[in-house]
Amino acid sequence: MIELKEQEFQRAVLAAADTGEYDVDVSLDELEELAHTAGARVVARMVQRRPSFDPATVIGTGRLEEMAQFCKGDGADLVIFDCELSPAQMRNIEEACKIPVIDRTTLILDIFAQRAHSAEGKLQVELAQLQYRLPRLAGMGTALSRLGGGIGTRGPGETQLETDRRHIRRRISALKEQLAQLEKRRGLVRARRKKDGVTTVAIVGYTNVGKSTLLNTLTNAGVLAEDKLFATLDPTARGLELPDGRLVMLIDTVGLVRRLPHQLVEAFKSTLEEAASADLLWNVCDISSGEVDEQISVTRKLMEELGVGHLPMLTVLNKCDQVGETPLPINGHTAVISAKTGFGLEELLEKTAKLLAPTHRRLRLCIPYAQSGLINEILREGKLFSQEYVPEGTLVDALVDVKLLYKVADYQVSENH
Repeated sequence: MIELKEQEFQRAVLAAADTGEYDVDVSLDELEELAHTAGARVVARMVQRRPSFDPATVIGTGRLEEMAQFCKGDGADLVIFDCELSPAQMRNIEEACKIPVIDRTTLILDIFAQRAHSAEGKLQVELAQLQYRLPRLAGMGTALSRLGGGIGTRGPGETQLETDRRHIRRRISALKEQLAQLEKRRGLVRARRKKDGVTTVAIVGYTNVGKSTLLNTLTNAGVLAEDKLFATLDPTARGLELPDGRLVMLIDTVGLVRRLPHQLVEAFKSTLEEAASADLLWNVCDISSGEVDEQISVTRKLMEELGVGHLPMLTVLNKCDQVGETPLPINGHTAVISAKTGFGLEELLEKTAKLLAPTHRRLRLCIPYAQSGLINEILREGKLFSQEYVPEGTLVDALVDVKLLYKVADYQVSENH
């Protein structure tokens, strides 16, 4: 893998072969945003319509020569291809352009490496990088820097390539073992939440649509929220009270992109598995984007891949402050909000409460003094909003766990809602 040079800005040329498989312009817009997030400034785009990729250089030799001349004349530092490159393609294009060449996956991995802060996030990034690198070793030749080794590390007749492969495989095994231990610990936390009856809502969706801003607005979580792709790589959980008095756990997750490389889906499954154990998903989208339908479908597709397509999902159309006229929500499974201004958040929480399976009911009860122990039971799994002592007993406005309904049914005065 070729690492990006460390400098304030790298002048990057974006390149793509348009075979009609997807909308290249939209994909290059996203690639430019990714490049900006990684610290590059795009100075040109090179697109060639072709029936298929050239096996040696992706784009044709004439277009490649044109790109090489541009890079030389305009002082470009880097070429970024919008598709995945084979080691041979990467080497051939580098030889022509005389500057480093990377592909979309390498760029995303570089951003992930910059953005991961937790121990687990860093391990997942390294694992994804090594898994991407391993099958590409043969074509990288002398450009590959070794991960380790030295005198005494090679067996009889072992080549540099075999040594590198052995080191990478050993490191991959170690990383998988460490991640498995962390995932086991995370699983115990999730199991504890379930046992304690904690209801969880996972915030999922496309990258850079305002998920972290929404979490911050609702809970003052202080999560990094900025206008860059992949601002969040580590899941954050915060408590939130719904209008019906229930406490839910809100979990922020890593953002998604079009054509997310398979290695990244695999490596970040443990982060996204927070969504798998949730009781409800918030699919947050950017309503001001022309790609809002694509954002919704990308998220739904990945949730199905993770095996959580059956979970109830509330589509949250964010950034309504950036559109001329605020659209009305279509149904009970859609909310229109602005995480920045706070518009629509009350309605979002009300719809969330309705979509979540009822775990509690708010009731007015008159509990006889002889049964006052019931109040302690209610408090153990619920909440008291008020209590008043009357001749017949204690009059309470309470959030009662559904498991206790049979015990308090005879003492119900009237429902609060």
